[in-house]
Amino acid sequence: MAFSLARDEGRLSWIFGSSRSGSTWLLRMLSALDGVAGIDDPHLGHHLGVWRPISLAWAAAEAPPDLTTLDRIKHDRPSYFFSDAYREAWEPALRQLVVARFDAEAAALTAARGRPDDGASPVVVVKEPGSHVADLLVRLFPRSRLVFLLRDGRDVVDSWLAAYRDGSWALDEGAFPATEIGRLALVRWQAAVWAFRTDVVRRVYDAHPADRRVLVRYEDLVADPVGQLGRIAPALGLSASPEALAAVAAEYDYERVPDTAKGEDKFIRSASPGGWQENCTPAEQDAMHEVMGPTLRAMGYEPVAGEPVPD
Repeated sequence: MAFSLARDEGRLSWIFGSSRSGSTWLLRMLSALDGVAGIDDPHLGHHLGVWRPISLAWAAAEAPPDLTTLDRIKHDRPSYFFSDAYREAWEPALRQLVVARFDAEAAALTAARGRPDDGASPVVVVKEPGSHVADLLVRLFPRSRLVFLLRDGRDVVDSWLAAYRDGSWALDEGAFPATEIGRLALVRWQAAVWAFRTDVVRRVYDAHPADRRVLVRYEDLVADPVGQLGRIAPALGLSASPEALAAVAAEYDYERVPDTAKGEDKFIRSASPGGWQENCTPAEQDAMHEVMGPTLRAMGYEPVAGEPVPD
């Protein structure tokens, strides 16, 4: 009988958090382990959780808007496709669609790589930075496992600012060179996205069974990739030797990436936390703290000089 996540949901794992948080790096390391099929950003979040208001609002609105998603606004409208009234109709069908799609890619990846020696079904690890729908995805797959990959939101915003420049890797994926006057609106928008996603994933993580979840800080992953992989593997049901973890960490070490494939305008940009303090202007830093301050503090990121601290 062919493997299917419909029958073996515990072999499905999510990497949730935010884009520009090292999730591609983590997925590549995990995918290099025996028995893992890695699925790289299916963009479920962007299709199922459409942002409201549109990002233009952060440049055009009279006051900073509150970020949410269309499904959260429309959930109680009967004719909305994903309405609460018809959840029993669309939710199982959506789950079946996701299973069929992931099964197909996992089968192709496994065939291309060759099955593990023991013939076991693969562990399917899905990198989904569109994690503002993590609550919906875990509701569809309550026995799945999750990695909460957390990175300082200020470094996330800094990374996106670099992506919205002439010559950036992101221009081929829909980004554009931001003007100097537009950078501040972009900071506020990306800061709001990071805070929203982080708050959603934190709630999902807190409610998930402790033996099927793990929280990993990007900063710790950079400092000790082998040690952090050693925490992640058992949470995902993986059995990997310390030698295997060390091997994949070495293979994907930042220093081994060719100079032509990393840098300010590349997808692989930097492995040095805290760069936002040098790359962002005082006004941009103030805007980040205004938007993200409560979430930064809730997630253990300390204020820096000049950031207002509540009484």
